[in-house]
Amino acid sequence: MTSRFTELTVDCHDPEGLAAFWCEVLGFTVIDRSADQVEIGSWVPTVEDVRARQMPPTLVFIRVPEGKSAKNRLHLDVSPIDRSTEDEVTRLLGLGATKADVGQGPGRSWVVMADPEGNEFDVLRTLAPQPRDASAPGPADAP
Repeated sequence: MTSRFTELTVDCHDPEGLAAFWCEVLGFTVIDRSADQVEIGSWVPTVEDVRARQMPPTLVFIRVPEGKSAKNRLHLDVSPIDRSTEDEVTRLLGLGATKADVGQGPGRSWVVMADPEGNEFDVLRTLAPQPRDASAPGPADAP
């Protein structure tokens, strides 16, 4: 048996605030909290589920006294599912994210952003359904 990836932990100053931001970004809900940590996820993990198969990890935000001091060596990538990448970047800016420069250079297909505590993440290509080109043959037009 191997190990399972069950949680990704993020050190921060304000676990409640950062958890609320990421709940809005990802559509997650708070599944556990204590005085100095908040866990969010798309599901409530049980030991049985985790043993049975790899499930999406949860995010755990833990209060620490020190601040962020350098570019993250690990970051999240997100892909919008119901809008364009540009529209998602606009939405995330409205939630408190900022655009970030980590030396990625111009002309990239992704946008580097930072959450309200400065943790970098990337907004990748959209996964939203694309309108079908009316001039393209469809299944009914196949010979």
